[in-house]
Amino acid sequence: MSRVCELTGKGPMSGNNVSHANNKTRRRFLPNLNDVTLQSEALGRGIKLRISASALRSVDHRGGLDRFLAKAKDTELSADALKVKKEIAKALVAQA
Repeated sequence: MSRVCELTGKGPMSGNNVSHANNKTRRRFLPNLNDVTLQSEALGRGIKLRISASALRSVDHRGGLDRFLAKAKDTELSADALKVKKEIAKALVAQA
């Protein structure tokens, strides 16, 4: 299982642990990933995703999964999220 957010593409970063004696050793900063089920209004069902906590706040801020995916760049989304984005777009066209 990769440690990458499915909505924002956020992944591990590297840096240093710095001791009191200023010794530096390499370390990894991992994103805060959570398994969540987000409800899609257009599809009428829940979508399971593995996203970071900051992405979850962004989804809430934009007003839900449908609106977040409408503005999201295709290059940042995972294959599953991209498939959901296309399904939502088709459902919205069918409703209109």
